Amino acid sequence: MTVNLIRRREDLATALRALEGTVPAPLARLLTLLGSVLTIASCFLSWTWTDRFPGDLTVAGYPGGLQVLTLTAGLLLLLQTLSAYQLRGLGWLAPAGQTRALRLLALGALAVTWYTLGAISGELGGLANLEPGGFVAGIAVLPALYGTLALPGDRREATPAQARPLWQELLVIAAIAAAGLYVFTYGIETEYGELFVGFLLVIGFSAGAYAQAGLLARASALFARRRPWASAAAFLAAAAFPLTQSSEQYANLGVNILIFATVALGLNIVVGLTGLLDLGYVAFLGVGAYTAALISGSVFSPFRGAHVPFLLAALIGAAVSVVFGVLIGAPTLRLRGDYLAIVTIGFGEIFHIAVNNLDGKSGPKITNGPDGIAQIPDVSIFGFNLGSAHQLGSITIGRFANYFFLMLIVTLVVVTVFSRAGNSRIGRAWIALREDETAAEAMGINGFRTKLVAFALGASLAGLAGTVSAHVTYNVVPTPYVFAGSTAPNSAFLLAAVVLGGMGTVSGPLLGASLLYLIPEKLTFLQHYQLLAFGVALIVLMRFRPEGIVANRRRQAEFHQSDIPAQAAGSEDSVSLSQAGA
Repeated sequence: MTVNLIRRREDLATALRALEGTVPAPLARLLTLLGSVLTIASCFLSWTWTDRFPGDLTVAGYPGGLQVLTLTAGLLLLLQTLSAYQLRGLGWLAPAGQTRALRLLALGALAVTWYTLGAISGELGGLANLEPGGFVAGIAVLPALYGTLALPGDRREATPAQARPLWQELLVIAAIAAAGLYVFTYGIETEYGELFVGFLLVIGFSAGAYAQAGLLARASALFARRRPWASAAAFLAAAAFPLTQSSEQYANLGVNILIFATVALGLNIVVGLTGLLDLGYVAFLGVGAYTAALISGSVFSPFRGAHVPFLLAALIGAAVSVVFGVLIGAPTLRLRGDYLAIVTIGFGEIFHIAVNNLDGKSGPKITNGPDGIAQIPDVSIFGFNLGSAHQLGSITIGRFANYFFLMLIVTLVVVTVFSRAGNSRIGRAWIALREDETAAEAMGINGFRTKLVAFALGASLAGLAGTVSAHVTYNVVPTPYVFAGSTAPNSAFLLAAVVLGGMGTVSGPLLGASLLYLIPEKLTFLQHYQLLAFGVALIVLMRFRPEGIVANRRRQAEFHQSDIPAQAAGSEDSVSLSQAGA
């Protein structure tokens, strides 16, 4: 079966290459231009006769719902096509070549358009529910796709962007941060599943197109050159998110995404940097949450007389998680590979069973068993109660917006710790152990102690996020702290976020966690098929981008060794090992 799939893929690639040059390049560009214009125009026609399909696609002259996404895909394709004509001011859109970017943008327009037409037909009961505008839209994208497939390949090495004056580069960074905020806000505010799927299609194909065009590489180089400014812009854009919300529903989603992403970033130390397969990591989040619930003044806590200030409770939660990390890691980290994974799954299950049994019947009454610890009071920092709404001019900042700001600060702390640790001597030792533990120990690295530090640090970051999580949810119950379940976060969710996002990077787990938390929230039918969805996503990712959505340069080089001279790759490994053992 695998051989047949490979042959079919090769046959498809051969057929696509055969289309190149079937028409002259000027005609192919003209077809692409006309197709993109027709796609845009079709969005101003009525696609269906009834408003029973969400988004109301019955109005001519005013795009709505999924039509807006088709319009966006058409505009992006038109802009990229115009840059192929070497128009003044648009040449920067394709430093690494136009053809592949145009093909992906055309495929994105085709995908979102035909998905919309299929959804209309499926939900309303057949093609008879399509208006002529819908058929026009479905046909309009075809000449654009054919035109891009007929274009000759022009892949080339992107020339490095010239350094610009500081104010210009800061303006570009601010524009990118604002665009990221808009995209995230649009995605989180999608009101129905069909719109969210269309959003993912447009974003996915557009991101792939701009990666092929070389724009993402240039943006990455700009961020590296202006790292402090880029970090500040990203933080300010994230901080502006709650101010754009008039509903607490989406602010609540934002808080939970930050909690999930922060814990995934802590797991990235263990899995991404050190190469330890920890499948019970969510238990450390539970340790922090239960610690905060026990000492924060809940009337259901056996220590109800203890009401520790939040800042101290956060430190205690992180410290208790470190203790558990050391207690679990000390006897188990001498194991490797599958054996370590089995032991960590066992630790996660032991934690889940223990908090279920500490109910006063099966054991001491500490966690109240399945009922958990409820009525955890809101955080109060220096007299500022995060549970109350506050006014910022004409903007009302509600409870979840307050916690979003708190969690954003925690995330900033975790990102700083991850970045500093990853670039330090201990971080290089983690990477050396991940690559080859035997060779690393031969270079003088104490493997057991180094792995234990990674385990403890990762546990502390999860415990820190858990202390905030306890106050956000008002109660702590054992249900989420399992390997796999219907609610996030759990260990399978966290591991998938790290692998899908990109191991060893900062932005990878943040992006992966955001996607994996939003998808079940927006697509409710997936809640019972999460593991199936994860499996399919991992298979697709292993085939097309094994280094993850956001690639660590080193891991990208490992997965694409055929593109790198063997001598250069070998010298890089030697340098890393010598620096780690120094």
